[in-house]
Amino acid sequence: MNNMNIKGILEPLGSALNIKPGVNKGGEGDFGAVLGDALKEVNQMQLDADKAIEDLVTGKSKNLHETMITLSKAEIAFKLTMQVRNKVMEAYQEVMRTAV
Repeated sequence: MNNMNIKGILEPLGSALNIKPGVNKGGEGDFGAVLGDALKEVNQMQLDADKAIEDLVTGKSKNLHETMITLSKAEIAFKLTMQVRNKVMEAYQEVMRTAV
């Protein structure tokens, strides 16, 4: 997969998750802080999905369409988080295998 195809896939996902692509040139935050913030967002999406299901089941909401959209967003965010985790683990393992 070339770089152009990756951008085509990530741009809609980034807009759905309100992520702005680009390099952080302001020096604000470190990798851990950015990762922590992203995990908090994914967690909030999961909580929102749980609340949407609860509201639908209890009758507080009758909008199945919005509930399904909320669930799909949470699922995609979680899958993306797992892929990032897997890539970070692979990179760590590769660094650990490197001879000094």
